[in-house]
Amino acid sequence: MHPRATAINAVVAVIVTAGLAAPANASQLIGRNASGIRIQVNQEQALVSFRSAGSSKRVLVWGAVNARPPQTSEPQVKFKVDYSGVGFKGGTCKPYTGPQLPWLVAACDGPDGSFWAAQAFPQPLPDLGYAPWSKAQRDVWLEISHWTGPVPQLTVGQDWVYGGRFREIYGQLSYLGVPVYGFHTTRYGVPTGGYGTLIYLDVLNAPAYGPGWHRENSFVPHKPSGAFCYGFYTFDPTKGGYRHPPGQTARRGPGVGEMYRLTAHGPGAAPNIGWTGPALPAYDKNNPDDARLQANALDQIKSWGDASCTAGHAGF
Repeated sequence: MHPRATAINAVVAVIVTAGLAAPANASQLIGRNASGIRIQVNQEQALVSFRSAGSSKRVLVWGAVNARPPQTSEPQVKFKVDYSGVGFKGGTCKPYTGPQLPWLVAACDGPDGSFWAAQAFPQPLPDLGYAPWSKAQRDVWLEISHWTGPVPQLTVGQDWVYGGRFREIYGQLSYLGVPVYGFHTTRYGVPTGGYGTLIYLDVLNAPAYGPGWHRENSFVPHKPSGAFCYGFYTFDPTKGGYRHPPGQTARRGPGVGEMYRLTAHGPGAAPNIGWTGPALPAYDKNNPDDARLQANALDQIKSWGDASCTAGHAGF
């Protein structure tokens, strides 16, 4: 199907896809560069066994399931973690019957019908399409989640801004019908306080970056709409808190590619979810389909009550 036909109303709970610091109290980081990952669970606990840095690891997690909606009266749910693995009461791994998840490496059904999942995600990749230049940026993070019922949802669309000069990807992150957002970030947009989360944008075969997948950027969903919008512009890597390789200070982008991939950290103990889709072509002012797509996109953004994401939509 042509990208113009799929750019609006791409409602995706989870799709298996063919920086900044991690958000607090999201799906829990328990290891890096893991192999041989195995999960055992019982009514209360999960034991995650794996190898990392040349040694065997046993990480015990418990005490969290699902996620609370954004609020200031109670903290977000958070796992308790014992990196010795001592205290595991024994368990099994029933075949996983939950939804497909991106970056999934191990999963089990719990004896109570809940789901446990381990996902390995290259979170630390540098923004603006740079190839990693440090070991830490090449790390793959191992994260654990525990939930019942539906997973979070990403609603994703694409349109143009500023008279069609630039392309944009936008959407909303929600959980159980409630927008996902946080209350505070650092000056560079890293969520703090437990309720924030990050959405990571990767681009495929962007001419500005070269062949393959590259990390374009990461951003938080807005308060209180849970919406996000990202324009494909050029960026100065020396400003805005970006990291860049020594001596590489030329402007970067735009990161327009052939395909886009979004990965959202699940709130609380919920799993990470993802979306992948083809890039929207350049705007054609003589194509009535583009005018309809643009109008529908603006209506969708307005339906979320997010005024900031309506910027740049005049002049079509």
